[in-house]
Amino acid sequence: MAIAKAERLMNLALCLLGTRRPLSKRELRGSIEAYLEAASDDAFNRMFERDKDDLRELGLVIETVENLDGDTGYLARRDSNRLPPITLDAEEAAALGLAAKVWQQARLAGAASGALQKLRAAGMPETEDAYEVHSALEPRIPVHEAAFEPLMLACRDRRPVTFNYRKANAAQPEQRQVEPWTLECWRGHWYLAGWDRERGAERVFRLSRITGKVRSRAGAFTAQVPDVVTVRETVESWAGETATRTALIRLRADSGYPLRARALSVRELGDGWEELEIPYGHGLDAWLVEFGPDVVVTGPEDLRADVVDRLRAVAKD
Repeated sequence: MAIAKAERLMNLALCLLGTRRPLSKRELRGSIEAYLEAASDDAFNRMFERDKDDLRELGLVIETVENLDGDTGYLARRDSNRLPPITLDAEEAAALGLAAKVWQQARLAGAASGALQKLRAAGMPETEDAYEVHSALEPRIPVHEAAFEPLMLACRDRRPVTFNYRKANAAQPEQRQVEPWTLECWRGHWYLAGWDRERGAERVFRLSRITGKVRSRAGAFTAQVPDVVTVRETVESWAGETATRTALIRLRADSGYPLRARALSVRELGDGWEELEIPYGHGLDAWLVEFGPDVVVTGPEDLRADVVDRLRAVAKD
């Protein structure tokens, strides 16, 4: 459905930009296949008015002109819709090139590559790719979860969704009705921030715990979408990045290097174990579980209990 609408909007924009005179509704309906398939004149009129409003919201300047016979026509003059010249210095061009390499998923990689080609055709300077020529490291954002793409589209289009979500300490998934705000990546994991309708509060969901299909629902959002900075801080807190106290863990030697990077102190215990003091915030229990038998929580007791509950839930499968 989203792809069909995008194609319809593109065809309408091309018609309005490609004409030298205003086109009537009748002419537009005869030129665009989706309009020809409209069930009635009323259905076409509603579709056309929505599409015209959507194009204007996207920035296309559409003029309405009335001819001598009193008929209304529409056109989008090229001089009114031409972007200013693109001026990028070498550093800005390099930043865009690096950003285009970040995405690992094929669909996003193709879109990024196409955008770069258009920018270069418009005059973006060619720059030497230092990351490709001189470095063995290449930035990547892995996207393995099937829920990523439908959620990305739902965030973009502001469409409510439903999906089954299994919490780390739960044996069975539960259905959630969510107004999706944005997707954020933390420590190699993707999270969805949004408004949980049933709980009436903002929530953060880890994509790897979404099971089954993500289904879109009709209707507008009921809660106000916060700004990007606020949403990022929410994800950061739920992902365990915001620490309010410290925890003590026993870590097997030569393992758990991400934990070691965050450690405030390290003490050798002998027999191949070390004691680490690490920042303790929301979500730390879920992260510790990922290290399996290489980590033992010493304290505080509530963190130890949460980790044990999560391990028991995993053992039931």
